[in-house]
Amino acid sequence: MTPSWRRACPPSRRAVSRIGTSWSCPPADTFHVEPGDEQGAEPPLELIRPAVVDDVFGVEVTLADRYVHHLADTGVSHGLIGPRERPRLWERHVLNCAAVAELIPAGSRVADVGSGAGLPGVVLAIARPDLQVTLIEPLLRRVGWLTEVLDDLALPNVELRRARAEQLWDEIEVDVVTSRAVARLEELARLSLPLLRAGGTMLALKGSSAVEELSAAQSALVQLGIRESEVVCCGGELLEHATIVTRLVLGGRAQRLGSDRTTKKKSSGRAARRHRGTQPNRR
Repeated sequence: MTPSWRRACPPSRRAVSRIGTSWSCPPADTFHVEPGDEQGAEPPLELIRPAVVDDVFGVEVTLADRYVHHLADTGVSHGLIGPRERPRLWERHVLNCAAVAELIPAGSRVADVGSGAGLPGVVLAIARPDLQVTLIEPLLRRVGWLTEVLDDLALPNVELRRARAEQLWDEIEVDVVTSRAVARLEELARLSLPLLRAGGTMLALKGSSAVEELSAAQSALVQLGIRESEVVCCGGELLEHATIVTRLVLGGRAQRLGSDRTTKKKSSGRAARRHRGTQPNRR
């Protein structure tokens, strides 16, 4: 069962700009956590599961539980999650990511750029078994952790690639690209949009910086081929803080304008690592 987050967060009136830019939700804090930001002793492992989790994940709630325990355990010891985030993993991280599912059409191919701890890619794959999700992460330490987690969860709809997004421009084509706390919007768009099919959608979880970054990136987004952009909120009445997402829609194929991080080399066999689940049916 997939919950209707949109019913709980109805769109408000939007002011549309020359490329369809709009803002439809109040500002809120972003929830990205850098391990280096945490100080002091680790708090006790307290994973209080909000009641709404059962509604959000339905029959997949057991998988969601297992994933959160991975985050709270080895996710912390591997430096992917700060120890002080343990008590609020559900609300500030997992449910924050799950809310984005309402913006993704059924059966979509999704690429999650800079997956890190699997937020939002793994969360979306659990909540939406109809999606085919490719996790893109260049750092070996994070890929190693994700591999262990995916081996345990046996998600049949997930592929893991060790690569930078730009290395896969000519290898994959998806309907939706997602990201959370990866880079400023303009840089993120340059890296992510070439992964999309013509008319595809980029969803960037941005928090309180969303409006500022979207405004600053207007000129570059036009050059990249964006025909519509907006800042929307999801899950406003189910979560303490609504998830704030910048949504960009391509008019055709993305223009490749270059990036500080792009490379001239194409991805090699050693630059990408694949992981596919073996469980045929989780329902």
